[in-house]
Amino acid sequence: MPTTLRSLRTLPAAHAALLIVCPLAHAAPPTYRLEPAQSSLSFTFTQAGATNNGEFKTFETTLVLDPAQLAASRLEVSVQIGSLDTGDKDRDTTLRSGDLFDAAKFAQARFTASSITHLDANRYVAAGKLTIRDVTRELRVPFTFDAVAGARPAANMAGSIVIKRLDYGVGQGDWKSTEWVGNDVTVSFKLLLRPAS
Repeated sequence: MPTTLRSLRTLPAAHAALLIVCPLAHAAPPTYRLEPAQSSLSFTFTQAGATNNGEFKTFETTLVLDPAQLAASRLEVSVQIGSLDTGDKDRDTTLRSGDLFDAAKFAQARFTASSITHLDANRYVAAGKLTIRDVTRELRVPFTFDAVAGARPAANMAGSIVIKRLDYGVGQGDWKSTEWVGNDVTVSFKLLLRPAS
């Protein structure tokens, strides 16, 4: 009889079961990656008293999440600033300029969270750091997470957060004034994620 089996026979049943189950309990949490064609990252801002909407066409998301192993969970998002689109070419050019996002110099915005907290039901909060224009600040992002059953496993992740553009230097010179463009920007996301193969 193999040594391992002989050893298990000499242990109390509960201890033997624990040795068998523990390796399964510590399996790595699943990693989810973005399905870009079925996901959106949008933003809403106020200009001249009117509400305007835009979106980022190119971004990546990696989520590692297991409700039973939250300590190992993390969220990483990178956004290509130059991919912004508000439906107005002149305004988009202004937003990409050095006085606002300065997309030529700061091509990416990043959010990295190594702490995810479960609130209740399907609601979570990711606590991490958001970097825009090389300015980094702490940020807590609430989101919902729902598994989707089917032939191709997936998950829906959605949420929104209000950030202040001036906290990240998005507004230099005359654009520091909030008279023309408001300081508050609402960022919303609806993502379809699939387990990484």
